[in-house]
Amino acid sequence: MATQMLADTINHIAQKGKGILAADESTKTIGKRFATIDTESTAETRRQYRSLLATTEGLGEFVSGVILFEETLEQKVDSGDTIPQAFHEQGIMPGIKVDKGLKYLPTFPQDTITQGLDDLADRLTKYKELGARFTKWRAVYAIQDGQGPSQTAVEANAESLARYAAICQAEGLVPIVEPELLMDGDHDLETCEVVSEHILNAVFDRLHAHAVELEHIILKPNMVIPAKQCADQSSPEAIAEATVRVLRRAVPSAVPTINFLSGGQSPEEATINLNAMNVMGPHPWQLSFSYGRALQEPCLNTWHGSADNVAAAKKALYVRCQLNSAAVNATYSKDQEPARA
Repeated sequence: MATQMLADTINHIAQKGKGILAADESTKTIGKRFATIDTESTAETRRQYRSLLATTEGLGEFVSGVILFEETLEQKVDSGDTIPQAFHEQGIMPGIKVDKGLKYLPTFPQDTITQGLDDLADRLTKYKELGARFTKWRAVYAIQDGQGPSQTAVEANAESLARYAAICQAEGLVPIVEPELLMDGDHDLETCEVVSEHILNAVFDRLHAHAVELEHIILKPNMVIPAKQCADQSSPEAIAEATVRVLRRAVPSAVPTINFLSGGQSPEEATINLNAMNVMGPHPWQLSFSYGRALQEPCLNTWHGSADNVAAAKKALYVRCQLNSAAVNATYSKDQEPARA
């Protein structure tokens, strides 16, 4: 029964040309996003905004899944349906962020470990009842002063990701495995490539050790890109070549879909780089998106907390998702970008 549930979920999420909308910002994070548009973050404004996302007509043409924050599972759109139901009606499968955030790793203050394993199985029962079909757990790694994360942090986070994935699969929920190497700092493309491969090798070693079914996971990694302050910002083609090289070395072909995080890239950069990878195809896995800010930023900036802007904000979200679907199909071009105001 659980295996069939997992297969049904993966088959839906990994539909050709579709990706995942990440709308699982914590209360603290979405508060920061709302502050940029002079909008107070309250339960009601968060409900209004996420209702806007869920009721964007036609979104299911390009998006097969949405990651939600726990609060959102029980919030409702104006029609009375829950937000997960509203997404589901568009053919968009609801998922849920299940980790409880980051803590600094004792004795390794430059590194973090993700919390939330202790009561995970109990929480999954509730999330399933509220409509979630897949989950997300994020591990975070940093490069500081040219040095990657400690081996202790690499191994500890790989173990946590594997334990999380095994628990979710036992409950019939597909796990998104998200090892994110941050792009803060000034490290170059080559450094990002070496560290990203090291992290992914450790993750898949532990996934194998915990007998996680690779056919029933979604990998959500960072792209291999230079850090934000690096003087040498690489071309989309160089980013695509380095990223695909790492994936071919570290990710088994049994994994059905790799849905990248955007990692602080602009909406246009995240789309251009994804397209460049798919132009290199075919690949053993679908290369798609699981973007948060890179999909939502134009929508959020258009909405600006006003009901008068809802229709325009929905159009901005629709267009951004349409462009990323084109990137998954290797048919995106800059000419498709909307004209700037």
